[in-house]
Amino acid sequence: MAPVPRAVIDAARRLTDEDEIQAMMAESVQRRFCTTAMLTEELDQAGRTGTALPRKALVPLLAGARSVAEADAWRLWRRSGLPPGHWNVPIFDANGNHIATPDFWCDEFALAWEIDSYRHHANLDDHRATVARNARYVAAGIVVLQTLPSRLRTEPELVLGELHAAFRTARARPRPNVVIKRAA
Repeated sequence: MAPVPRAVIDAARRLTDEDEIQAMMAESVQRRFCTTAMLTEELDQAGRTGTALPRKALVPLLAGARSVAEADAWRLWRRSGLPPGHWNVPIFDANGNHIATPDFWCDEFALAWEIDSYRHHANLDDHRATVARNARYVAAGIVVLQTLPSRLRTEPELVLGELHAAFRTARARPRPNVVIKRAA
């Protein structure tokens, strides 16, 4: 028996596939079995052997990414030259009503980026929730770009072009009255 952070890091040190490491570490955080701080502490206490890939996988998680796809998106955004933003922060309208928690949020221009996989939006309830979320974005005046996870790897330059186009659209209109709320 080992604490979750220790078990995750021990397993990650034995793996060689970056996506498997990223997925395991992201899932342990997303399911609230541990925090990124706990994983960082465990990595800091581990020897150097086998820690390069887990350390690399931890960086996007520390920024707020919650999955392999979001880590890919994080890397692509960093290449984009666009303003920094926030990962997975709740957005509210002027009346305090929750709009959505986008995968990525550029607060300066009220631009949301959703990495929408078929797997997580395929059943009727999930599809309804996605359509309702997108309607709330439109009603609030938020520019939103939806990207399939596979395109982050197969068409990164096209996705970068779409990000820049969405950014230009968001920048060209008055910023809507929406706010982010961070966890305390």
